[in-house]
Amino acid sequence: MAREIPTRYYLRKVEAFARHFRRSPDRLGRQHIREYQAYLFTKRKLSPGSVTNHLCALRFFYIQTLKKPWSIADTPYPKKTHRLPTILSQEEVAQLIDAAPTPFYRTILMTLYATGVRN
Repeated sequence: MAREIPTRYYLRKVEAFARHFRRSPDRLGRQHIREYQAYLFTKRKLSPGSVTNHLCALRFFYIQTLKKPWSIADTPYPKKTHRLPTILSQEEVAQLIDAAPTPFYRTILMTLYATGVRN
């Protein structure tokens, strides 16, 4: 079940949007939203997930409160970056296996490493 976003959280995001342009949010449109999105990425250096949260709050405000249409094509959500998993060096793997407290755990670690088990 998805976690419910508190109303205050969305209000703060809409307030920040209005403060950025020094105007009431009902007087701002799609171009302002796109500019704000670019500002969040370039100046504030926010992650794609944080920018998406801002856009969700604005989307809710425009659709539910102002009853205005909202096109995701006009204000697309940012793509999340995918990070590659960290790969241990041979020396790090050897240190991990050598750190096993018993031969049993050492065997388990060696088997996991040899089979390429991932989380």
